[in-house]
Amino acid sequence: MSAPPRVSVLLPARDALATVRQAMASVLGQSFTDFELVAVDDGSVDGTGELLRRLAAEDARVRVLRTAGLGLVGALTVGLEACRASLIARMDADDESLPGRLAASVAALEADPSLSGVGTGVEIFRDDRPPSPNLQAYGRWLSSLTSPELVFRDRLIESPLCHPSVTLRRSALEDVGGWRDGDFPEDWELWLRLLERGHRLTVLPEVLHRWRDHDRRLTRQDERYALARHLDLKADVLARRFSGVPLTLWGATETGRGLARRLLQRGARVERFVELSPRKLGQTIHGAKVVSPNALPGPGEGHLLACVAAKGAREDIRVWLAGRGYVELRDFTCVA
Repeated sequence: MSAPPRVSVLLPARDALATVRQAMASVLGQSFTDFELVAVDDGSVDGTGELLRRLAAEDARVRVLRTAGLGLVGALTVGLEACRASLIARMDADDESLPGRLAASVAALEADPSLSGVGTGVEIFRDDRPPSPNLQAYGRWLSSLTSPELVFRDRLIESPLCHPSVTLRRSALEDVGGWRDGDFPEDWELWLRLLERGHRLTVLPEVLHRWRDHDRRLTRQDERYALARHLDLKADVLARRFSGVPLTLWGATETGRGLARRLLQRGARVERFVELSPRKLGQTIHGAKVVSPNALPGPGEGHLLACVAAKGAREDIRVWLAGRGYVELRDFTCVA
């Protein structure tokens, strides 16, 4: 058998006939060429499998596996077992990678052995209309996390990496047991496990991946990607990290209230909410009093969770807390 390639590109597909050819072409056209493309046809019935097999017959770098509708995590797990390289680059069947993506990702990982994985800057696009302002803002935020410190700092705000733009060391994936199936977004859950285990992840500043939005995306249709599941993930991490520590939640928003309820269910201590609205001050939510920012104790007395996602609010809270001696991650964490 020939020597293994430096990169295995892992691409699961189900009923993606309309887009998978372009996705495959964007991988096969990479400037970096020492890779294999492992495509997993996960029970397609629209001709996707036949197209993948034709492409494999035309390019020896392509291998096609067939699974019987296992779902994304099942297809990724089967595909990972077939990958031969020490670097695993994810790709989706409805996206496009720009020609320099693999070269830049491999170069970054080879230059810094402490990195376990890198994502890239992304361009979010739709075929029918411009992406929503919220989605475009998410893409800009994600593309701004260009150091391991920023990824770790913001890991609980949203999923901090675009899954199909990421290249991971296989050893890191194996260290945490790979992807897990469950009632949660599989990509964000993986990033959190890697980060909690001490693995360093970052985002390359260059836009090297085009991330297609459409109405049939799993993130729009599957309950595992709903706000409630996001809050469950955050609460799991926070309850473990701050077990026994008195918590303050800044923001009696849907996120703040929902997160507080889940933290209490996991045995955490929620002592107060912080709000600016005078009409909310003095209220009690889940047994915790609502107070103004000026009523906060000094840094070192518990931990504060900033749960406000309104435009500009997160940075305003960071500035206000820093001006009073609070240090991010030591004294407070942004979670929305």
